[in-house]
Amino acid sequence: MIGPSPKIPARAAPSAEATRAALILAALKLFGANGFEGTSTRQIAAQARANIGSIAYHFGGKEGLRIAAADHIVETIQTIAGQALGAMDAEGDAADTPQEARDRLFAALERMVTFIVASPEAGEIVQFVLRELSHPTPALDRIYDGVFEPTHRRLCLLWERATGEPAESEATRLTVFTLIGQVVYFRIGREAVMRRMGWSNIGNAEAAKVAAVAAGNLDAILAARPGDKKQGHEA
Repeated sequence: MIGPSPKIPARAAPSAEATRAALILAALKLFGANGFEGTSTRQIAAQARANIGSIAYHFGGKEGLRIAAADHIVETIQTIAGQALGAMDAEGDAADTPQEARDRLFAALERMVTFIVASPEAGEIVQFVLRELSHPTPALDRIYDGVFEPTHRRLCLLWERATGEPAESEATRLTVFTLIGQVVYFRIGREAVMRRMGWSNIGNAEAAKVAAVAAGNLDAILAARPGDKKQGHEA
């Protein structure tokens, strides 16, 4: 005699917080890939495996979800920047000697390369940000105020401590943009870089090679400062 079939345990429903997080990640990916107008709430819900009504419940609608995605970017980059730059006050951390400040610049550059070039999440973040830069919305204001401006300012303060050049001078601000820009290119130009380099992927090994070249560039910039007789980085 065949007994009753064993009961299959019901799959636990995701928590409200898990659903919210899944919707944010889905929106970040789809808004970056297809644009805000090119992405429907139905597509976002399907990507997140959530009920379409949960978008209105958690975010009030599609626009609120875009803002939440921007806030997620701010939180993510603030964490990375905090790990890369360490504690720093408005004066640039007076405890740093010029050489210590230089070493922190190199560490920040390496961390930046590791995240932006090799991390899959960085690809979705960069795509989202590029669309916001092309067609600014209030989401860009949150990203600029929460990430771009404060991180750039902190790097400028480190540069001042490392070189003696004023943090808010035009030259310093442009130099820091140049340091950041060379790294970002390897994300936005990823496909071209892989083809030209003959790489099938850009992972940690390839990112380490990019970091070495970026560090060499920073070394050369530091060595070219007027009156600088020190090496830019102590290995």
